[in-house]
Amino acid sequence: MTTYVAKPGEVDKKWILIDANGLVVGRLAALIAIRLKGKHKAIYTPHIDCGDNIVVINAEKAVFTGNKRTDKIYYRHTGYPGGIKQRTPRMIFEGKFPERVLEKAVERMLRRGPLQRKLMRNLKIYKGAEHHHVAQTPEALDVAKLNRKNARV
Repeated sequence: MTTYVAKPGEVDKKWILIDANGLVVGRLAALIAIRLKGKHKAIYTPHIDCGDNIVVINAEKAVFTGNKRTDKIYYRHTGYPGGIKQRTPRMIFEGKFPERVLEKAVERMLRRGPLQRKLMRNLKIYKGAEHHHVAQTPEALDVAKLNRKNARV
């Protein structure tokens, strides 16, 4: 037996549409990371972009479980001494770019490096219900039906 290694030209990439309305952020991010990496396919190869292109709409309507919306803290550093900044998901959702919560969650679930940056280009996140990828005819994926814990009522 020889080990199969996928080549970039052999990979069949699909377009997937996910509606994040009422979905739990962490569970949705984990599912998106698996689909972006291509781990759901039989031809998965770790160093090749085997994943699909994913379009997420209604990112501003994604939810956190428990008190994470107010208690969870995202830290970043400005690079200057004493320059640590913090924000809660509530502050980000109320801000100008609420889709960044989901984007950062997916980004931090992928291994850092050149492949991660390439995979993140295959992810399109929109805060509203409209997107610019109608011509690609994305297939709708109902994440809420995959597991009862994926959605909050």
